[in-house]
Amino acid sequence: MDQIKEGDIVARRSYELDLYFKVCKLYEHENGQRWAMLRGIDIRLCADAPVSDLEKISSEKVAQYWRKVMTTSNDLMRRCFQRRERELKEGWSRGNMVATFDVPGKVLHLDGDQDYLELCNTTYRQLGVPAKGYYIPEAEQPSRVAILLREHNPDILVLTGHDAFKKGSKDFRNMDHYRNSRYFVKAVKVAREYEKNRDDLVIFAGACQSFYEALLEAGANFASAPERVLIHAFDPVFVVEKVAYTPVCKPIALKEVIEATITRYPGIGGLDTQGKYRMGAPKSAY
Repeated sequence: MDQIKEGDIVARRSYELDLYFKVCKLYEHENGQRWAMLRGIDIRLCADAPVSDLEKISSEKVAQYWRKVMTTSNDLMRRCFQRRERELKEGWSRGNMVATFDVPGKVLHLDGDQDYLELCNTTYRQLGVPAKGYYIPEAEQPSRVAILLREHNPDILVLTGHDAFKKGSKDFRNMDHYRNSRYFVKAVKVAREYEKNRDDLVIFAGACQSFYEALLEAGANFASAPERVLIHAFDPVFVVEKVAYTPVCKPIALKEVIEATITRYPGIGGLDTQGKYRMGAPKSAY
C-alpha cells in the first residue's frame, strides 16, 4: 500500500472501514507515532487516528461511494420539488389572473470545510435557494459572522463545518468534550446580538455530534445532533430549503423539515419557526 499523505482518502481499520475521510494534516503524536487529522468526505466529522490504522481507498471505490451519496441527495431534491408542487395545488394556488414569481429566503452559509461548501452551493443552486457561502474555519466563525451578516442581511444563517464528541468522554453536558461546538455556540450568540428575533433570522448550527442543547439555548432555530450522531454534509441544505420555501404566513412543520434530511431525528432537531418564502405579483415581462 502507498504511503499515506495529505489529501488522500482513507478509512480506519479499527472501525472496519465504515467511513471515508480526507487526510488534512499529518503530525507526530506525543507517543512518537505518526498521526493524521481526518475530515469525513460526506459526514461532518473530524477525527484523529494513527497512520498505522489507516487504509488508503482506491479512486474506484471513492467514485462508487460518491455515486451512492449523490443518489441519496438527488432523491431528496426530487422530494423537495414534489412537495412544492403539492403545496401549490393544496392551498395556496397562484390563480390564473396574473403571473406570479417566487422570493425564497436568502441564505448566508459559513462552512469550516471548503469541499463541503462547494457541494452545498451547488445544491442550493439546483434547489433554487439564493445563497452566499464562505469557507471559514470553525474557530474563526464567531469573529467573522457579524461582518457578513451586516453585509448580506440574510433571512437564514448556516454555521457548520466539522465537530466531534471526544472519544472516551462521558459527560454530554461538558463543552470541553466537544471539538468545535464552542465556536458554533459563540457564533450563534454573536448572530443573536445582530438579530434577536428567531423568526427574522433563522439559524441552523452544528455538525457531527455537536452540543445540540447548547446551540438551541444560544439562539439557534435548528441544530445538531440530538443523539450525538454523525450528520451528513447536505443536512443543513435540506433544512434551509424547507425554511426558504415555507410561506412567511405559515409555521414550518418540524416533522417535515427533520424528515427531509438524510440523518433525520437522531441528527437534526429544532424549534417552531416561521417560513421565509414570499410570493410576488405580477411578474415583470422584463
